[in-house]
Amino acid sequence: MIRNHRVIAAVVVIGAVASIAAGFGVVKSLVAAAVCWLILRTGVLMLGGLARPIPAPPPAGEMRKVKITYRCDICGTEVRMTAAPDEDPEPPRHCQEDMALVTPVDDI
Repeated sequence: MIRNHRVIAAVVVIGAVASIAAGFGVVKSLVAAAVCWLILRTGVLMLGGLARPIPAPPPAGEMRKVKITYRCDICGTEVRMTAAPDEDPEPPRHCQEDMALVTPVDDI
């Protein structure tokens, strides 16, 4: 994200002065400057959101061994999970739906 807001303010002021000089009038120029500022601010925030680093993987010692089987209710695909960060992980998604738990919880 741009830390120096003076750059954005300078762009907005230059745009407002240019539009006043072109004969648009003061009100239209102020509205155009406000819209310009909103567009710039939105773009900077969106780019800042994309620039976030990928989170670090959990330490190797924190993964737990599990033996859980899931089945997709739509197509029948089965998945066996052998390691998870906790003992009761969320079910994986397949065919845009959560998979159903096949392994009884007592067998885990």
